[in-house]
Amino acid sequence: MSLVIEELDIEKFIVVGDRVLIKPRSPQEKTRTGLYLPPGVQEKEKIHQGYVVKVGPGYPIPAINEADEPWKDRSEEVKYVPLQPKSGDLAVYLQNSGFEIEFRKERYIIVPHSAILMLIRDDKLFD
Repeated sequence: MSLVIEELDIEKFIVVGDRVLIKPRSPQEKTRTGLYLPPGVQEKEKIHQGYVVKVGPGYPIPAINEADEPWKDRSEEVKYVPLQPKSGDLAVYLQNSGFEIEFRKERYIIVPHSAILMLIRDDKLFD
């Protein structure tokens, strides 16, 4: 079951916390030896791969207020430990940890940062 979102622009999506929005890569239809696989086989795989679309701000850390320095600004602004993925990275992730959404008849997966096993970053990919 997936959630269908009726928004107009993906740029309005704000990924929160340690979550990552991934566009799943289309599964291979053939094995290396040339056998064609039915669609159900790929869906049962535990590990999938896809491209990172958006990344949340990271893990929140508490603000440290030092009582012995009254001249410092005591802003309560939340700080974050940033996440490793960047938009455009190829992520290898655990399928069972993700939540599926549908946007403009395309499938996306929201996974926690801990579900990503590996990233492949190719800076020359978009040059």
